Amino acid sequence: MPIQRYRRVLSSPALRQALLLGILVRMPIFAGAVVLTLHVVSSLDRSYGAAGLVSAAATIAIAVSGPWRGRLLDRLGLRRVVVPSVIVAAVCWSIAPFVGYWLLLGLAALAGLFVIPSFSIIRQAVIAAVPEGDRRTAISLDSVAVELSFMVGPALGVWAATLWPTSWVLFGIEMLGVAAGILLWVANPSIREPGAQTELGDGPAPEARAAVPRSQWFRAQFLAICLGAAATTVVLGGSDIAIVAALRAFDAQSTIGWVLAVWGLGSLIGGLVYGGLHRSISAFTLLAGLGLVTLPMAFAAGPMSLAALAFVAGLLCAPTITATIDQVSRVVPASSRGEAMGWHGSFMTAGMALGAPLAGVAIDLWGWGAGFVVVALAGVVVAVVGAGATASRARRRRAAAPTPTAPAEV
Repeated sequence: MPIQRYRRVLSSPALRQALLLGILVRMPIFAGAVVLTLHVVSSLDRSYGAAGLVSAAATIAIAVSGPWRGRLLDRLGLRRVVVPSVIVAAVCWSIAPFVGYWLLLGLAALAGLFVIPSFSIIRQAVIAAVPEGDRRTAISLDSVAVELSFMVGPALGVWAATLWPTSWVLFGIEMLGVAAGILLWVANPSIREPGAQTELGDGPAPEARAAVPRSQWFRAQFLAICLGAAATTVVLGGSDIAIVAALRAFDAQSTIGWVLAVWGLGSLIGGLVYGGLHRSISAFTLLAGLGLVTLPMAFAAGPMSLAALAFVAGLLCAPTITATIDQVSRVVPASSRGEAMGWHGSFMTAGMALGAPLAGVAIDLWGWGAGFVVVALAGVVVAVVGAGATASRARRRRAAAPTPTAPAEV
């Protein structure tokens, strides 16, 4: 029973700690992104394009830092990677909210380059906290925690920005992020499975500290999974923009918040259901399904029907992401998992950054419905190509395997 699987994994104190740390670390990230946009537009009196440029600079820096910081995580351990990130964040965000636009942009990019690799750390801690048979269930719980952070963090940030100056709200949120980084350093959760780490938990044991050469795992199978993850966030990033465009076309801007919340609720429920299943599902199968259930959103007739269709589409959001994380963890050696998760996160970040403008161009040319259609079809195409490549590779592997010799008759 699914409830028994969740009861079993939640009985692990290490998993409960990792999930709580994940919420505390990620909530300021999601809240800070929204408040940063509000700060640029309202306090600095700049355009939304200028705000988008700051977000893009920080996003690119975070994407670049993912593999680099992840590799350091494999080699040096959690604490020695978190310390410089906390210091850089504290310095940058104690200055950035109170300066002009261009200096803010540079400081945001610098902070992004040294960002705490929280997603890689938390996901490795989640994986290490449970037996391999419960890994998918644990990762699904982490996806649910991400959804909760995404739903609560921005809402609290926007609420605070309506009461106090955005500069001080941005400062406060980012300092909460620094505090969460310090808490992560103090807790020092184990990021290696038992037997692959020391008692201190600060990274792998000396004999496991040298990561497996990248050439042994950075191959077609790993890249295919990462491309599937990128395609997933193309669908999600594009759908986000298309939902806003659709509700503006319906003259129902006031419903944007709760429609997005319904979409997130669908993802949360889908993640819980997927984590309770007895068998895994291919990430490419789930990606194809995500594209197919996103497509009908283009034919919504109003806010209520759009919300209902968004809920259905959301049911496959978290499961698809969970499946890509699960598959990455199984094709990459544990000693290189930090770098691999960094690459995975960078692909997801790149997909999110690509999905929004892709949908935006389609909306400008053909209307809000085209935003859903373009990203949904992109997801389906990548899923079909990825599934075909995986099947072809499996056939070649079977063909290359030695054929058992039949016993001679006597």
